[in-house]
Amino acid sequence: MEFKPAQRKRAKLRLAIAGTSGSGKSYSALLIASGMTTWNKIAVIDSENGSAELYAHLGDYSVLTLGTPYTPEKYIEAIKTAERQGFEVIIIDSLSHAWTGEGGILDQQGKAADSKYKGNSWAAWRECTPKHNALVHAILKSSCHIIATMRSKTEYTQVTENGKSVVKKLGMAPIQRDGMEYEFTIFLDISAEHIAIASKDRTGLFDGQYFKPHAETGEKLLAWLNCSTNQTTQPVIPVIPQAAEIIPDVFPEDNLEPSNAYRIISTEAKTKGNGQVFAKIVLQQGDTHILAWSAQAEILDISVGSLITAKMTAKQGTNVIEEYAIIKAGEAA
Repeated sequence: MEFKPAQRKRAKLRLAIAGTSGSGKSYSALLIASGMTTWNKIAVIDSENGSAELYAHLGDYSVLTLGTPYTPEKYIEAIKTAERQGFEVIIIDSLSHAWTGEGGILDQQGKAADSKYKGNSWAAWRECTPKHNALVHAILKSSCHIIATMRSKTEYTQVTENGKSVVKKLGMAPIQRDGMEYEFTIFLDISAEHIAIASKDRTGLFDGQYFKPHAETGEKLLAWLNCSTNQTTQPVIPVIPQAAEIIPDVFPEDNLEPSNAYRIISTEAKTKGNGQVFAKIVLQQGDTHILAWSAQAEILDISVGSLITAKMTAKQGTNVIEEYAIIKAGEAA
C-alpha cells in the first residue's frame, strides 16, 4: 500500500443532460458530440420512438432504436455493440426509460414485489438493484465517450406563508435513480429555452455559466479530457457575468449604466424571509446571457421573449435592474 502524487490523466466523457420535453436534450447532445469527433463516429441509442433520427440533416451519425421492454440488459448490449463497431461517442437518449419505462427497473421491481415476494418491496429491490448497478458500470467503464439524456419532472412542495398553505416550485429533477448525478463528470440541466447550466461540473469549464450547448462545447470538453496543455481556463461560450445566487438586501444606486436593449429569456419569482417578492431574470444581449435581479416584481408579468430596455447597477457581482421599459412584447405562453 503506497500513496503517490496525484496526476490527472486522459479520460472519457461522462455527461448527463436533463430537461423537460422540448428543451433540446437530443439536439444538444448531438451538437456536443459533433465537437468531439466526426459525425460517422457518433452512435445514438434511441428509446424515444425514433426522435434521434429527426436531426439526420446534421450529419451521418448512426442510430440503434430500442423498443420495449427497456431492460438494463438491452442498454448494456447496445453500449457493447457500439464499442465493437468502433464508435467514439455514444449518446443514450434517453436513460430514463431504463428506470421508469416498460421493463425498466421500477417496472421490474413492482412486478417482482407483487408476484415473487408477496408485497415485500425491499426483497424485490435486492433483486433489481444489481441490474441497474450493472448498467451504471457499463457506462462508467465504456471505452467510448458517453452522453446520456434524462427526462426531467417538476418538483413542488407545500409551505406555509403568512398563515396560509401555498405550493412552491422547487425546480426540476431528473427521472432516474436518486443520486445518479454522482456517476457523471458533468450534469447539465437544460431549460425550455434551451439554456443549460451545470449543476455538477468536475471540469470547472461551465461553473456558473448559462449557455446554449453547441459543437464548441464538445471541443472544449475534448481538450480538457485529453489534458491539452493549451487548454484555456475559461470556456469560449456565452457567459453570464458572475452573479451571486443571493437576493441583495440593498439595491444600490452606484455604477448606473446607460439603457440597453435585452431579450427576456426566463423569469422566476424569489421570496425573501420578510415575504417580499423579487424577480430573478435571465436576459440576452447578442450572444451573452446575463443573470439579473429586480425588486419590481411586476416584471414577472412580462412575457418571455419580450425586448426591454433596462438600467442596471452592479455591486459585488450582482446585476440589479433599477428601471426598465418594454420595447416589444413577446408572445404569451
